Amino acid sequence: MKDTFDLIRDLTAVFGPSGQEQTISRVVSDLIRPYADEITTDTLGNLIVHKWGDGPKLMFAAHMDTIGLVVTYFEEDGTLRFGKLGGIAPKEIRNAFVRFANGVVGAVKVHGKADEDKLVLDDLYLDIGAANREEAQSMVMPGDVAVFASDAVLTGKRILSPYLDNRVSCAVLLKALERVQKSQYDLYMVFTVQEELGLRGAKTAAYGVEPDLAVAVDVTGAYDYPGAPKAGSAVLGGGAAIKVMDSSVICHPEMVERLSSLGERKGIRTQLDVLTRGGTDAGAIHQSRLGVVTGGISIPCRYSHTPTSMVDLSDVEACVDLAIALIESK
Repeated sequence: MKDTFDLIRDLTAVFGPSGQEQTISRVVSDLIRPYADEITTDTLGNLIVHKWGDGPKLMFAAHMDTIGLVVTYFEEDGTLRFGKLGGIAPKEIRNAFVRFANGVVGAVKVHGKADEDKLVLDDLYLDIGAANREEAQSMVMPGDVAVFASDAVLTGKRILSPYLDNRVSCAVLLKALERVQKSQYDLYMVFTVQEELGLRGAKTAAYGVEPDLAVAVDVTGAYDYPGAPKAGSAVLGGGAAIKVMDSSVICHPEMVERLSSLGERKGIRTQLDVLTRGGTDAGAIHQSRLGVVTGGISIPCRYSHTPTSMVDLSDVEACVDLAIALIESK
């Protein structure tokens, strides 16, 4: 498998908004197949990778889907109006370069009469270079989804890219399964769908796997930049963030303690992840059936849900190491 940055760069470039994860699912399946005993896909589209073992069922979950812009209306001048898939702040996507699955590209622009300080989604439009409505309708259809089109770059030890949420966590699970020596569990690596629309895939995946223990791997807010809201505890370069809580879950204290102890014993740099907003697949998993002992391993991320999110490569590697430490622990 490629080195960690190259893997992340390749994964972030794959088209796969919520509800259209088929391509990224195939890419992940091909990459992980040499390390899996069984690979299945459930009805909703979750990719379930099973490494057979005799111990309790341990399930890791990382979502494959991304946010996107869904075409809703064609203006006479050939520009497009759009809705959103997932959490999108209008002011954060001004002038973003986007692409559709069929290769059509365009840019997000602001209506000339809009109040730049109070933007709403209706103030934005997509310009795909069409001269009129008929030409635009020959290029894309209602319901087609555009995604951010810029490439991942490495600047020092920091990765700058769209869709680090959550392709970086898919890379963590791929690297962990590649490097693990001996699992003490009946191990499931689940790459979930439609997380950005309300943790939908994780709900059905957890019900089907019925794990004894679970860990959601996702990004978490890093509010360590100028003028940032103080909405979370994690910082870039601080190590793997062990989730304590977010708006979707209060993690099981046994899992928080276990991950913290493993990090200390193995010399893995860790920090605690206390987040006052957002959620992860842990929110759905921990409520499955009669409940699941659930925790979270998080990658601190600045500017999530924008075309220029940022993570620290050392944090990514620490998350890989922490996942491996849990898999190999009794």
